[in-house]
Amino acid sequence: MTTVDTIIFDLGGVLIDWNPRYLYRKIFKTEEEITWFFENICTPAWNDEQDAGRSFAEATEELVLKYPEHEVAVRAWYGRWQETIAGALPDTVAILRQLKEQKGHRLYALTNWSAESFPWALENFDFLHWFEGIVVSGAEKTRKPFPDIYQIVFNRYSVDPERAVFIDDNIKNVVGARDVGMHAIHFQSPAQLRQELDQLGVKL
Repeated sequence: MTTVDTIIFDLGGVLIDWNPRYLYRKIFKTEEEITWFFENICTPAWNDEQDAGRSFAEATEELVLKYPEHEVAVRAWYGRWQETIAGALPDTVAILRQLKEQKGHRLYALTNWSAESFPWALENFDFLHWFEGIVVSGAEKTRKPFPDIYQIVFNRYSVDPERAVFIDDNIKNVVGARDVGMHAIHFQSPAQLRQELDQLGVKL
């Protein structure tokens, strides 16, 4: 087995506890109402466009024009987006810290995140500064799982995909990483991550 020398982390859902329900539980009365809103108004496909570079203002006004009866809830998505983040996921951050202290692997991050809000994350999560580099989809005008964003990581940081492992909680992004030649772990828990890293020869 080829020795892994590079580890690439997703952020939201792996190192950072992001969930829009944290915000919308303050706006709607039931989980069913929130689910309906996410499936019909502020949909994943709509949010993906901001991750790929569309501005908050353009995205918001598009939906307000289309669904004026939901204006308050629509504007909250970006007007109160910080309330969608509960903080760091400490057990995964502990894994990152161990890897950093061991100094045996190059550490990078690859995130689907708007360029408009990512500076806040850099100011509020010290561990983001442990990475040698971070590729932010909104700044690159593309996103996971498209092959070109993984290629940006390879080219910018001289990463050999066969010697890299990518960690993401979204199975589509994991499949995308495997399709471009990387080892990839579908993150489900810190314990499972430790086990799968061990199987790849990354000892913690």
